[in-house]
Amino acid sequence: MTTSGNLKYKKQEAIKMAKLRLDAGRIRNPRVHKVGVLALGSHLENHGPALPIDTDSKIASYIALTASLNSGCRFLGVVFPAHELPTIDHGIHNELKDVAYEITRTLRSAKLYLNIDSCVIVNGHGGNLPLYQCLELMEEKSEVLIQINNSIVENEGPHASSGELSMGKVLGILDESKVDIQADTNIYGEVGLSMFKQARKDDAGIEIGAKDVEENGVYVDDVYGQQLINLAVNSVLFDIEKLS
Repeated sequence: MTTSGNLKYKKQEAIKMAKLRLDAGRIRNPRVHKVGVLALGSHLENHGPALPIDTDSKIASYIALTASLNSGCRFLGVVFPAHELPTIDHGIHNELKDVAYEITRTLRSAKLYLNIDSCVIVNGHGGNLPLYQCLELMEEKSEVLIQINNSIVENEGPHASSGELSMGKVLGILDESKVDIQADTNIYGEVGLSMFKQARKDDAGIEIGAKDVEENGVYVDDVYGQQLINLAVNSVLFDIEKLS
């Protein structure tokens, strides 16, 4: 064996023999090191003029990272592809199987290199809700137990409306100079999903949200935004606690 090869071998052996301080830092219990948290949103969809096209991914990543910091579990980053219903065309999205594949690939890697055995997926995009259809297959192929947390989607209200605007204000991703035109659904029909007639017809919840934006407009309230963020973080922490 060459000198460089011998050093590489010794380094690998040293890493294997290292005793990790699993009780160090801010953790709830050492078992949490087996748990990962992964953000899932949408990187490429319109959110009106006041919010960026990757709003969902930024919010989901913030929630996931904050929960990781508070619990000590493994932060696994963010998934790139996202799914959407065919009746809602306000961005660039992917097939559900592609989203499931990317999640599975990421979790297999995390299991191999970080030794995790379970994961909370923090979903910030409504179009990803059908992902539960792939849950069993993702768990089988990754050999990781998966909990999908939809707290953000369930509580934020209509798309690109007051909930997301208020969270965006807290996170510093909001252009407040554009809020006064955010609810102009004749131009920005993605706000409240107002422009998507078939989606409104198919889903009573979307119809209610669209009407709310059309009739009442939108607002920004940083206290409300922080409440939504806290609610989501606490929900993810609860899932992490269950898995650990």
